[in-house]
Amino acid sequence: MAGTRRVSSVWTRESKDEQPALSPGQIVTEAIRLLDEEGLEALSMRRLGARLNAGATSLYRHVSNRNELIELIVDEVYQEIEVPEPDTPEDWRASVAVCARSMRAMILRHPWIAALLGMTGLSYLGPNVLRLNERMQQRFEAVGFEPREAANAISALVSYVIGMGISEAAWLTLVARTGETESAVHASLQPAIERAVRTHLDAPARFLGPQFRDPKRNRDEKFEYGLDRLLDGLATRLD
Repeated sequence: MAGTRRVSSVWTRESKDEQPALSPGQIVTEAIRLLDEEGLEALSMRRLGARLNAGATSLYRHVSNRNELIELIVDEVYQEIEVPEPDTPEDWRASVAVCARSMRAMILRHPWIAALLGMTGLSYLGPNVLRLNERMQQRFEAVGFEPREAANAISALVSYVIGMGISEAAWLTLVARTGETESAVHASLQPAIERAVRTHLDAPARFLGPQFRDPKRNRDEKFEYGLDRLLDGLATRLD
């Protein structure tokens, strides 16, 4: 019978005692800087090694391949997400909303993360991801959610934020490539938007009003609407 193949992940490898010149923190920090400056396409072990004045072989002391590097990067940016302590357990909704907005802000600061989230099968084993989940679990259980339902509520919340974030990140990446502001790019697309809406919708006026000409405000309102409805639904589970 064939042996079981080990899952390749930075979180399943045993750490080594040796202390090489480069630290994992240095590698991940520079990788994030590279991604912020040049995007996902620029990320390679060779390119990263050059920025660190080290050969790619030096990086392989910490990560076996690019996928393991991505796992470390994803876990690092999760550290930016805020989970405030509520004043009282009953204030769980405000605390959870702050966390959701903080996660969204992290995605929009690092639009490339949207693509990476689909490439990290064991991201839930990262220490920062585990700490985030633990804090959120405590918030939900403190107000009365059963442990399993609390875990499912966290999954639903994170899935919503990531889903919205992926769409926003794709748009903002397109905007960044033009070198123009978001409003300027949206205005330049307005004629095409109007043609598409008039062709495919019965009531185009609803989608062409002044409120839709401010793309950032429109994005914010959509996110808040969905977040409020999600929290409304979770709140009914406490009744």
